[in-house]
Amino acid sequence: MTGPSVSVIIVTYESRAVLTRCLEQLKAQSFTDFEVILADNGSVDGAAKAAARADPSLVLLENGANLGFAAANNRAAGLARGRWLALLNPDAFAQPDWLARLMAATEAHPYDACFTSLQVAADDPGLLDGAGDAMTLAGLPYRMGYRRPRPQAILAGEVFSPCGAAMLVRRETFLGLGGFEARFFSYCEDVDFGYRLRAAGGRTRLVPDAVVAHVGSATLGARSDFAQFHGFRNRLWCFARNTPGGLMPLALPLHVVATAMSLIGCLGRGEAGPAWKGLMAGVRGFWAMRRERSGKRGHARDVIAAMTWNPVKSARRGLDVRHDPPQ
Repeated sequence: MTGPSVSVIIVTYESRAVLTRCLEQLKAQSFTDFEVILADNGSVDGAAKAAARADPSLVLLENGANLGFAAANNRAAGLARGRWLALLNPDAFAQPDWLARLMAATEAHPYDACFTSLQVAADDPGLLDGAGDAMTLAGLPYRMGYRRPRPQAILAGEVFSPCGAAMLVRRETFLGLGGFEARFFSYCEDVDFGYRLRAAGGRTRLVPDAVVAHVGSATLGARSDFAQFHGFRNRLWCFARNTPGGLMPLALPLHVVATAMSLIGCLGRGEAGPAWKGLMAGVRGFWAMRRERSGKRGHARDVIAAMTWNPVKSARRGLDVRHDPPQ
């Protein structure tokens, strides 16, 4: 018996407020050849268990503890039966043609293994929540278009890396690259994966008509201590693991200045404590991460070419999609 085409993986942790709507939107999909795996990270709210009882077709993976977003996705990917993995946050609500649009993109671009969705803000569909991730020359990623007005038309094309909140990746590619880096726990694991995919010769494509409405950090909040700690730590780790050696003399000073400015901003908002702790954790692990860097010979030129060089575009979280040439 053959498995489904797609395994949708939803990592849950105290997700009661959003999970029901997420699953309802999946039931409304026009593409139906998929399974849903709920990877629950030791929640006490009972939402994932209740959902599995109500719908026996759901696969419940109980991790028993909070393993983090990265490790939970990796565990679920190992159990998945689909050729493709659709990673979806529980606070991301897919439009009915979301999976159909993604699968159409895989057919149109059979040599690509990773696709990212267009995310709109759940509280205002006229605002973007993200269109994949871009990488600045300072080695700092940003979610493209975040909280910016949604353009009337966004063309498909290559982006630097996917956003793990709503992405599609070939299962063999994901597992072959080792999945997400589990030590990241949460935040920037998708950017790190995008780097490693690029080092292996792969690309990430934005599918702008595959749309989800995303709340974002629904469990703990975008400016929680958790988010600040892991954001500062993981951005530095991602920089250490993936910045090509030839680019380091230029990128490192820019990275230090940009990080200092972010830290000053946190100080003004009363968030400096967890941000500083995260940064210091990142510094302690810097050289260990650097020794594991994914960049190989010949990889640097590709990474540099894919970066967002325009500082104004970076500051405004502008879109940087490398559009397909006209046919």
